[in-house]
Amino acid sequence: MSTNAEKKRFINSIVFPLALLIIIWLVKFAEYMLNQHFGFLGIYPLKVEGLSGILFAPFIHADIKHLYANSLPLFILSTALFYFYREIGFKIFIYIYLTTNTWVWIIARPAWHIGASGIIYGLAAFIFVSGIIRKHNRLMALSMFVLFIYGGLIWGIFPNNFQQEISWESHLMGLIAGIVYAFYFRKEGPQKKEYHWDEEDDDDDEYYMVDDTPDDENKMNVPKE
Repeated sequence: MSTNAEKKRFINSIVFPLALLIIIWLVKFAEYMLNQHFGFLGIYPLKVEGLSGILFAPFIHADIKHLYANSLPLFILSTALFYFYREIGFKIFIYIYLTTNTWVWIIARPAWHIGASGIIYGLAAFIFVSGIIRKHNRLMALSMFVLFIYGGLIWGIFPNNFQQEISWESHLMGLIAGIVYAFYFRKEGPQKKEYHWDEEDDDDDEYYMVDDTPDDENKMNVPKE
């Protein structure tokens, strides 16, 4: 791939993640300007008023610290998704987004669940598992990168009595959704290259050979087509 094509591909892959991040920060800015908290737009399990959170919860964060903690991993993982899985990246993102939040609405504790961390867990799980099962060199290298940088996320899927305000249900549902879609879409998107070698007949020469018989009997044997 040429340098210009690589650059164009990278730029295209950051457009959506960057736009998403800008919107999330604008929501927090609007909260401060209006002196309001939009927590009521989060997910409240098994309540009609909590259904809207399936769409809006990832845009709402408790405070700047919460938002800052989610911003970088959300940007990096979604950019990686759109760069390496550009044919199916948007579809994967939407499926993980909606599935994670829907499951949270069904099974989570009765409380307002907000933030983009469930999506982050879903993206990390998808990228890691997908790279392994596809046995694609670049994708496996990406999987190892995700494991190295975000491997500690695994502890976030367990209940924590000391941090009960953390929605571990969102983390767990995101993780499961990412794994499910990694297997479900394993035949779509980038695949490991398969090399097929044409079998040669045993009597076919792969080189030019000169017979050392004298004078006019000296002939060149040319490989058969």
